[in-house]
Amino acid sequence: MQAGLAFAETEELELEKEDLKFGFIKLTDMAPLAIAYENGYFEDEGLYVTLEAQANWKVLLDRVIDGQLDGAHMLAGQPLGATIGFGTQAHVVTAFSMDLNGNAITVSNDIWKEMKKHVPHKDGKPVHPIKADYLKPVVEKYKADGKPFNMGMVFPVSTHNYELRYWLAAGGIHPGYYAPHKDDTSGTIDADALLSVTPPPQMPATLEAGTIYGYCVGEPWNQQAVFKKIGVPVVTDYEIWKDNPEKVFGVSNKWAKENPNTHLAVVKALIRAAHWLDQDNNKNRPDAVKILSKPNYVGADYNVIANSMTGTFEYEKGDKRDVPDFNVFFRYFATYPYYSDAIWYLTQMRRWGQIAEPKSDNWYMDIAKKVYKPEIYLQAAELLIKEGKLKKSDFPFDSDGFRAPQTHFIDGITYDGRKPNDYLKKFNIGLKGDTVI
Repeated sequence: MQAGLAFAETEELELEKEDLKFGFIKLTDMAPLAIAYENGYFEDEGLYVTLEAQANWKVLLDRVIDGQLDGAHMLAGQPLGATIGFGTQAHVVTAFSMDLNGNAITVSNDIWKEMKKHVPHKDGKPVHPIKADYLKPVVEKYKADGKPFNMGMVFPVSTHNYELRYWLAAGGIHPGYYAPHKDDTSGTIDADALLSVTPPPQMPATLEAGTIYGYCVGEPWNQQAVFKKIGVPVVTDYEIWKDNPEKVFGVSNKWAKENPNTHLAVVKALIRAAHWLDQDNNKNRPDAVKILSKPNYVGADYNVIANSMTGTFEYEKGDKRDVPDFNVFFRYFATYPYYSDAIWYLTQMRRWGQIAEPKSDNWYMDIAKKVYKPEIYLQAAELLIKEGKLKKSDFPFDSDGFRAPQTHFIDGITYDGRKPNDYLKKFNIGLKGDTVI
């Protein structure tokens, strides 16, 4: 290659496998996979990829474990939950975090009408963030009337489950415990609000049918409720935990060991896709929305997807606000797999009883290192820098895998990933210390 040209040739990795099949669920945060495919980044790496929508998160995980899929867009909690044996037992790893933020909590119109009476207003509009404190009187009335207050989330180890639980508990509403050691995986022990699983695309219809009164899900299924006039998103996960990690790209540990160069090539392509999605102040987002609205990807209307993907979010119909970081794919080192992110998920599994017994701080660290693979990520980053495709400053090369203590939670509690047990002690609702169900 001649000196002075902007791009070097792609580093030729000796691939163990070229034909790959990746799974995803129809959500806007599968975007890095779609963009890596549509923009030819997979092909640049010598990879021939098929992307295939999956019926639900369980099917997707099972197919990665049994080898029908080479890898997949996963809930951040899935590789961790599988590796520690909650639900399915299998060693799953991630070397790439797919995005930050991207979820919201939506309630039905009837519930919003009741909640709204308690919500402070300014200039005729509700003051955000809207806390679960304003939902509490509604839930208490249901309990007094002997009626269960049902809400939906997408999977027991999903970000959505933990965000919904976090929000409810911060407002004094108990979301219930799991007791896997007693064969109780309902997650409803001592619950004020009963949370159950509904696949993301089915959330609006389930809400409309009155089976659930609210849900936590990723886009476009909150904005769909607004467009269909059946519900109101009351809070985004950005407001619950600013810049929270949402999805990861997961592969089985066996696959990662057998295909190290292929894995590197995949991570390289995904990093480029994430960078393209956030490039120049999100200038490529309208093009991304066009791609995602295709039926083989998300398959929702352009306008529904664009509502959040282009930096705005609509709460009540007509109450559209700027939320530039609703979806983040590359900024703030979004794609780097931080150990502290893994540990946060593990603390929530412990808090709600999915991890039944107390664990030492070292245990949390060991599991994080077993599942999250920043060393593979940085290897891919180095190759992209060498090729001239990205800059060294695009990556956190000096990180020890921990974010600085995070303070932007809706309840004001600070999270330090180095001290998981101290963190758990700060909550009024939830398991901590030696407590078991």
